[in-house]
Amino acid sequence: MFKALVLNQHDKQTLATIEQLDDSQLPEGNVLIDVDYSSLNYKDGLAITGKGKIVRQFPMVPGIDLTGTVCESSDERYQPGDKVVLTGWGVGEGHWGGMAQKARLNADWLVPLPAALDGKQSMMIGTAGLTAMLCVQALVDAGVKPQAGEVLVTGASGGVGSVAVTLLAQLGYQVAAVTGRAAENGDWLKSLGASRIIERHELEEPARPLEKQLWVGAVDTVGSKVLAKVLAQVDYDGAVAACGLAGGFDLPTTVMPFILRNVKLLGIDSVMCPYEKRMAAWQRLSELLPASFYAQACREVNLEEVPECAEAITRGQITGRVVIKL
Repeated sequence: MFKALVLNQHDKQTLATIEQLDDSQLPEGNVLIDVDYSSLNYKDGLAITGKGKIVRQFPMVPGIDLTGTVCESSDERYQPGDKVVLTGWGVGEGHWGGMAQKARLNADWLVPLPAALDGKQSMMIGTAGLTAMLCVQALVDAGVKPQAGEVLVTGASGGVGSVAVTLLAQLGYQVAAVTGRAAENGDWLKSLGASRIIERHELEEPARPLEKQLWVGAVDTVGSKVLAKVLAQVDYDGAVAACGLAGGFDLPTTVMPFILRNVKLLGIDSVMCPYEKRMAAWQRLSELLPASFYAQACREVNLEEVPECAEAITRGQITGRVVIKL
């Protein structure tokens, strides 16, 4: 028997309860894991409180991340005792996720936990950190050089943005960080390595097809009109790694940045990402993130504390990472 946080729906209300389950109740998969840690982020908060249409079926164990130890496997890549990490892949939405002491998953969704990381550190990184690493690596692969000029990061105070700022600074880039709360987050973003802070409203005005060239590259976590503005300002031969849809699905731009300036728009999805690339990204994260990253605000909770924390996180009352010790 093991403990799990289980979501059910009754009269269109989402109910979260701690239950005792056995292995036979777990969904299908070819790897069984003893879970050490999961994480709690805003998306999880919406699922647990029922404030967002995140969960696609009930009952559901939430949690989009997990790390733990393999106890059974029919896949040759993993043996009992192996440490693994999972981010994304629809867990906590359409397949039971990380907020349980055991999980049964598809081996393709996992990667080995890098030797330099422990379970708690991997959940402090989480899906946001993996996405940030994929964005930064995409810029490097596209030929964006540290000495060429500034790299812009939109949504810099969010999970993906803040890790992207940290990684870019570690690689020697000059980083301009965009935030809607400069007075509150400016000093923190500079401590991560940002060279200057830009107010979000400066990028929310309608973009002209082409504007003054300001950035050798960019990581955009917002999308829509902000992404359109960024594309119009990127240097000739520059690149934008885009991973966010917070601003919406529309992209009110023209072909001019792509034809007249040869700007490259690089789409980043940490779920639809080949196994080898995810594994390399996790290894790079273990090498690049400084010790100060793991010293940031982090709240460790148990399963019983999760519902209350979920409410708080949806109200914006928790700063820093929340990891769940299973």
